[in-house]
Amino acid sequence: MQNSKIYCMCLHEHHLSNLKKLNYVPVGLGKNNFSSEWLRDNKDINISEKNSYYGEYTFYYWFWKNILNTLNDNTWIGFTGYRYHWSNNNKFSSDAISKIINKENFKDYILKEIPKEWGDTKIILGEEIFVDNWKLSKILKHGGKYFLKNPKYFLKKNRNIKLHFDIFHGQNILDRAIEVLNHDDRVDFKDFVNSQKSFNRENLFFCRSKKTINDYFTSVFNWLLECEKLFGFDLKGYSQTRLYAFLAERYISFWFKKYTKFKTWPIFFYDTNKNKIVL
Repeated sequence: MQNSKIYCMCLHEHHLSNLKKLNYVPVGLGKNNFSSEWLRDNKDINISEKNSYYGEYTFYYWFWKNILNTLNDNTWIGFTGYRYHWSNNNKFSSDAISKIINKENFKDYILKEIPKEWGDTKIILGEEIFVDNWKLSKILKHGGKYFLKNPKYFLKKNRNIKLHFDIFHGQNILDRAIEVLNHDDRVDFKDFVNSQKSFNRENLFFCRSKKTINDYFTSVFNWLLECEKLFGFDLKGYSQTRLYAFLAERYISFWFKKYTKFKTWPIFFYDTNKNKIVL
């Protein structure tokens, strides 16, 4: 891609051929073996031992410490993965594409070049996920007791990011995490999670400002380090093991919305580990 670098984070070697065809930079996460053609987050300055808890943020940390300063400014720097993919257009929503995507049409939807619609924008975030439109079956399965104790949450207007986090990742965890955030952002982030009904998808973004990327990573990693002192790493089950990635997923939406002008863009789901693609 002209004037861009897109880093694709994967768990298995078999993606390499496709990534070369897309001109993506292959990034191998986890403990599996990868050839020398892959970047790894366990070299040089790294926190790869935290990958089970941090998800893609162990690569973000490696990229921040080892690569960012070597890149030219005003280059589009983007991040993607093997399950969540940037769309090549915004004609369809993220959810709409995810419903129709398959092996045969995958190549028709995945991003291959920087869209002209991005224009002079410097920040692209994933299309938003809304957390207020819960089905009754989901309420009963995940938060039945909590909703019965707090009937106001049966009303859609009373649901927000904080409620969603409390139900799926543990009550008061987000509140406690916010309390160790730096003073300048603590009040604003608390207001954000209590007032907003959506956040941006999948901890992925595009940016063409090295300063902005550095500022974001400085902020989020300082915060997550303080959160570690609260929650440690004795975390069990999917909803809590990747706690630091889940916290960051809410913070990335808040931080970029507070400090930058941005556009959103569709990100669709298709697991290329389970459904192997040949481009």
